[in-house]
Amino acid sequence: MSAATEVTNGQQDPKSRQEEEVGKKGRHSTVGHKSLLQSDALFQYILETSVYPREPAPLQELREMTANHPWNLMTTSADEGQFLMLLVKLINAKNTLELGVYTGYSLLSTALALPEDGKIIAMDIHRQNYELGVPFMKKAGVHHKIDFREGQGLTLLEELMQDEKNLGFFDFAFVDADKDNYLNYHERIIKLVKVGGLIGYDNTLWNGSVATPDDTPYPKYVKFYKPFVLELNKALAIDPRIEISMVPVGDGITLCRRIQ
Repeated sequence: MSAATEVTNGQQDPKSRQEEEVGKKGRHSTVGHKSLLQSDALFQYILETSVYPREPAPLQELREMTANHPWNLMTTSADEGQFLMLLVKLINAKNTLELGVYTGYSLLSTALALPEDGKIIAMDIHRQNYELGVPFMKKAGVHHKIDFREGQGLTLLEELMQDEKNLGFFDFAFVDADKDNYLNYHERIIKLVKVGGLIGYDNTLWNGSVATPDDTPYPKYVKFYKPFVLELNKALAIDPRIEISMVPVGDGITLCRRIQ
């Protein structure tokens, strides 16, 4: 029992006990896209020790702007953005795809990591959200690396595939779009990424719901998409065309390296 715990007649006060349990779970257990860590203090330690001190100013400003947007649940967490930046540099990526942009935190992270002549084809159904992030991309001096295309992901991918030079061309792809189409995206993106290239699927631990009973009280959107995330995870695990690693960063990223 902590020194701060209230005690009444030798018993822990019910209200204090409830607060202590909430503290143990951490608020991020209900906002799993931010972190799957059960400790707020540990997550904050990661952010303040290794993420925020190295976060470029335009990324910080974009993150703070996005925090006030009504759809901010869709944003990429800062620790995940840092992970993507390092990953892109490690594989010496030059040509990348991003499916699902929102205001562009992950997009800007990738653009900053690419060489000066690197290119990103970024796809989203809402240009207006992407436009919110454009001033920060311009401030960072990387807007020229981005080729934004508005529309349905499957349609845009099919258009890319019609040009044979795009097949096996891309070094890296990051997918953070509608989860019910993840498997459909996979069958197309794996043909666009080169052998030895990487694909990152975001949200593959889906608020932790993939490891909890179906009657667990999650928000409706979590329950709706959970079967699609489970289906993707099962398919990736047995796909002979890739090597995989599921990484518990953010809401879970499954990295797929194309081997054939």
